[in-house]
Amino acid sequence: MLLDSARRFAAEHTGLLIVDMQNDFCTAGFGAHRAGRDISAAIAAIHGIRRLLDAARKARVAVAHVGFQTLPNHASDSGPWLAQRRRATFSAEDLCLAGSEGAAFIEPLAPIAGEWVVYKHRYSAFTGTDLDLLLRARRIRSLVVAGVSTNACVESTVRAGFELDYYICTPPDATGSWDRRLHEATLANIDHRFGLTLSVDEIVDIWTPPGSS
Repeated sequence: MLLDSARRFAAEHTGLLIVDMQNDFCTAGFGAHRAGRDISAAIAAIHGIRRLLDAARKARVAVAHVGFQTLPNHASDSGPWLAQRRRATFSAEDLCLAGSEGAAFIEPLAPIAGEWVVYKHRYSAFTGTDLDLLLRARRIRSLVVAGVSTNACVESTVRAGFELDYYICTPPDATGSWDRRLHEATLANIDHRFGLTLSVDEIVDIWTPPGSS
């Protein structure tokens, strides 16, 4: 399995998607935390994601920082979307408002020059964005999807990516959710139907050439 995974997620044809690691989801005092969400799992995921990001940069893996964005005056909100947002657990209508500090990517995972920044208005990183075009232009065929929340934006991105014919990996120690049961159920479902759940260590090993420090 590991030998097959090493081929499937080799650096030259793999992309790292970092989903929604923004202040409103990951930082105390911001949107989701103010709404009552336990952000400890999001904070715990930062270390694993940072290790993936460092390894990706060294190995020249394509990196996309995917952020949720709400446009002012509900410009990005349809009726069904807004209705569900209003009843969603530990959420708010103005999370990651465009241009706000809450929408900024957290400092430890901030994008650098040459990395893609993709903004979405729904859960999936592929809905209404040019992410698929960017990946195919780089001949990317495999994705490592990390970030928050495991059972919402990560899961939606995984499902969409799989149905667009990408190989998928979601590392349990680089994802997080406010609900541990939903986190674990989502990972089990991914492992059964949509991809692999390799650890950060396993992925970093694949991206690190033998003899590298």
